Amino acid sequence: MYKLTIGNSIMEPQMSPEEFRQLWESLLVRASDKFEVPPEVVRIGDSVICTLGNFSASTGKGKSKKTFNVSAIVAAALTNGRVLNYQASFPEGKRRILYFDTEQSADYCLKIIRRINRLCGYPETMDQDRIKFAHLREKGTLMRRWIIEQALAIEPEVGLVIIDGLRDLLYDINSSAEAAEVIGLLMRWSSQYNLHIHTVLHLNKADDNVRGHIGTELNHKAETILQITKNDADGNISEVKASLVRDREFRPFAFSINEEGLPVLAEGYEPAPLPPRVTFDYQSMTEEMHRVALDIAFNGISDPIGYNELLHQLMVGYSSSLGFSRSRTIIAKLKQFLIKNDILRKVPGRKYVYNRDFHYVQPEKPEETV
Repeated sequence: MYKLTIGNSIMEPQMSPEEFRQLWESLLVRASDKFEVPPEVVRIGDSVICTLGNFSASTGKGKSKKTFNVSAIVAAALTNGRVLNYQASFPEGKRRILYFDTEQSADYCLKIIRRINRLCGYPETMDQDRIKFAHLREKGTLMRRWIIEQALAIEPEVGLVIIDGLRDLLYDINSSAEAAEVIGLLMRWSSQYNLHIHTVLHLNKADDNVRGHIGTELNHKAETILQITKNDADGNISEVKASLVRDREFRPFAFSINEEGLPVLAEGYEPAPLPPRVTFDYQSMTEEMHRVALDIAFNGISDPIGYNELLHQLMVGYSSSLGFSRSRTIIAKLKQFLIKNDILRKVPGRKYVYNRDFHYVQPEKPEETV
């Protein structure tokens, strides 16, 4: 018997030496192992966005029609066909779907399942054996996690799991420890049951960043993150682009809601051209430019953060506010520059904090001699 303390959690594994040896052997990766490519189950064009054993997400601000987008993915999976630009091909034995909604009432969930039926071409009130829809709004946070865990254990042949409302599996969206725990659940569930999990998470109202520490963890570990954005010119059109994709990036597309209340591809839609690449470097930025970028990078973050999370947040802040998109190597040099100028401070535990009261005087360029 031994105790392992992680944060405020204490594990007490009761394991004999032989049981631990079996556990240890199961964790080892050997050079002689056969490499199996995970089945590719959802594509957009030539881009693979979902494979078995992984998880992905749809993100967007309120009223961006994230759930309509998820409905299209589910309908494609149910028919193993194409809905909007989603082409599904789940293998035999992995054709069933579990849909968990943590936000909506039962009557609204009924609208969603009926919408999925109509997207598939089925009668809207027909119960499908290959999909089960559970509304968890009235359950507590830990109970939601437990219900999902138990359902995965008793439901055979599931290939796709939807968790519409990932935030509701946490008590505190800004807890790094809890975020890591929930992302760990997604990784374990998707791997243990050899299925794909697609989640839904809101973006911050002030910018296009996924919310809290759970958003940061999602960026690090997800296979694909889709961003759903309401079109500025036409509020009935929602645009879908890749915020993150491990495979090749797909061409953005858009959908609208037709008279029957179903998502359909928006006719004549052309994605906006990419913004021009910024050519200046971080040493030529003014104090105000740094402040705008860092306020976005550290939005909602007050506790010290580690090196990898810091680089990610700097990438997000400087790219989204200034168009300053650079490699990890350049961002690491930016970090050193910010520390040198007391804009970032290194604290015990190899972590970093943002000095919001910084004052930076941009050095004057030497006059050119004639």
